[in-house]
Amino acid sequence: MKACVFNLGCKVNEVECASFMTALENEGYETTDTLCAADVYIVNTCAVTAEAEKKSRQAIARVRKCAPNARIVVCGCAAQKNAAAFAGKEGVVAVAGAMRKDLVPQLLRAGGVRQEEESVFCELPPPKQTKTRAFLRVQDGCNNFCSYCIIPYLRGRARSRKAASVVREAGSLSAREIVLTGIDLSSYQDGEADLGDLLLRLSHLPARIRLGSLEERVITAPFLEKMRAAGNVAPHFHLSLQSGSDAVLRAMNRHYTREEYLRACALIYRYFPDAAITTDIIVGFPGETEEDFCDSLSIVRAAGFARVHAFPYSRREGTNAARLADLPASLKKERMARMLAACAEAEKTYAERFLGRTLTALFEEDGGYTQNYIRVQAAGAKEGGMYEVRLTKYENGGCMSEIVKQI
Repeated sequence: MKACVFNLGCKVNEVECASFMTALENEGYETTDTLCAADVYIVNTCAVTAEAEKKSRQAIARVRKCAPNARIVVCGCAAQKNAAAFAGKEGVVAVAGAMRKDLVPQLLRAGGVRQEEESVFCELPPPKQTKTRAFLRVQDGCNNFCSYCIIPYLRGRARSRKAASVVREAGSLSAREIVLTGIDLSSYQDGEADLGDLLLRLSHLPARIRLGSLEERVITAPFLEKMRAAGNVAPHFHLSLQSGSDAVLRAMNRHYTREEYLRACALIYRYFPDAAITTDIIVGFPGETEEDFCDSLSIVRAAGFARVHAFPYSRREGTNAARLADLPASLKKERMARMLAACAEAEKTYAERFLGRTLTALFEEDGGYTQNYIRVQAAGAKEGGMYEVRLTKYENGGCMSEIVKQI
């Protein structure tokens, strides 16, 4: 029997899918995460944007085209938001939500609609390792309730995995790099232990540790001191921003100001002068003026971002922002073009600082990433290999490099 586990969502979803594959293999299934003909399917959906939710619904038709007689279980955020949109589709035998995903493989047998809440972190089987870089899920849920985001209503309140469980699974991984993931990683807490303490407990590992998305509030001197003391944490901070305008940040229910965010960046550079700070910026949030937008443009340079994921605001029913008047699509498109140009220039400026220098890069199938998240290509580099590389030229959003030695 063959099982296909298909993911449409974030890195947390991706880790969950790898755990589903382990659970199914333990029951004798041959598994794949590539959409192809199979006997059963688990489809892990996403609802972060309207487009993601639409693709989640369309995925069922894609599965049916691959295998008209297959049994399908749908889970994830889109299924949590609107179970009825999936329950009636042909071939779908069960619909679960975004919580208690330990029960999802069982639903292939039990069927039905099952959307259970969870008050503590839900442990899943160790994910099947399919990549050089492993993702380790340590947190779930969110208490932030940003005005544009539906996820806290679907994933539930913040909850963290026990540090001992994290350390145990991390020690079993053979990956050269481990990425700690969570819906709100900054809220990680196991008793008195916070995210910095967890990093210290992982400091004995030979693997490089990389952090998922962080919030401004976690960037403190004690946290950065612990991170530096650990010694094996990549100096890469994906520090969520969303807007450079104080007015828009307030409307978004983000709990910091532009000045506080820039202070956090300055503190990072004090501890890690070569750090890559990457971020997300929403363009065209309701009520965003030209002045607000220019504040977002200017912070791209002021923060010294290494990379920016910029995207236009997408209205989500059920959020506070959905009650606000949306900006014209043409205006958002025009601002996006200006933002993307600023982001491309920032990425080039950051990468060119390192031309002629030697950095450590882990290579996958389509190239490598240095410890500070610069994309590199190098002739002779093999997938799964860790190399010291000298950066020689910036082009096409990354750097050409030459191998100095393999590590």
